[in-house]
Amino acid sequence: MACAQPYLSALLHSSASGQPSFRLSIRVVNGTEVDPHSKPWQAMVLYEEDGALYFICGGTLIDPDWVMTAGHCFPYTGNYWVLLGAHDITAIGANQQIIAGEKIIVHPDYDDNDASKGNDIALIKLSRSAEVTEEVQPACLAPRDYILPHGTICYITGWGTTSTGGSVSNVLLEGLLPVVDYEHCSQPDWWGSAVKEIHVCAGGANVAGCNGDSGGPLVCCIGKVCCKVYGVASFVSAKGCDTPKKPTVFTRVSAFIDWIIETIANN
Repeated sequence: MACAQPYLSALLHSSASGQPSFRLSIRVVNGTEVDPHSKPWQAMVLYEEDGALYFICGGTLIDPDWVMTAGHCFPYTGNYWVLLGAHDITAIGANQQIIAGEKIIVHPDYDDNDASKGNDIALIKLSRSAEVTEEVQPACLAPRDYILPHGTICYITGWGTTSTGGSVSNVLLEGLLPVVDYEHCSQPDWWGSAVKEIHVCAGGANVAGCNGDSGGPLVCCIGKVCCKVYGVASFVSAKGCDTPKKPTVFTRVSAFIDWIIETIANN
């Protein structure tokens, strides 16, 4: 279930030094269509060019005035917009809200030349408050410093391909991703040193994030509490969506709660 309270592409990087190569472009692969508007926090980040808007990243509404996404989602100077309340992106509906971004704040320690350093998180301050409706609601965020146990079942959502190399989906998709803990994910034959403790790894052999919705949420529903956002989609393997031992890598939201609160308070 959704939490209604307002709690508080992409670039290709490869290394010739033996580090695993990865890409910052993620879509849901082998996902299934979600029930319309069952993810009311889901956002689409759009870039404006020559009077047209282009889908560049996913995001999460975390407050009526703020959207959380990835730091690498802003490769261009110019205007960015946020679409809320969407399900089928080919249909314009009364449920949808499109709002200009007033200010973009990328984490100060994010390095656009090396996303494996982490801190791949950003906040968009909206030019006006989103109207909270059944279709548009802020998400709850993970508790401060919480570490997801190995095997926890979570979900990635986005408008992505249904197979590697496939076409973009018109409707919002969801994929089940079991968490892979840091001990496993940082093994040399997995992601090695490309993964830090401020990341969350999640995914298996058949469902993954790949080729588009970077910045979208990793949502986990633990126990009988409301579902919360534990990750921001950051990067996947450049070798392919279903590469063994290369789960999708997310920025761990629980490591950035203080930064999120401070940023919102100061802006």
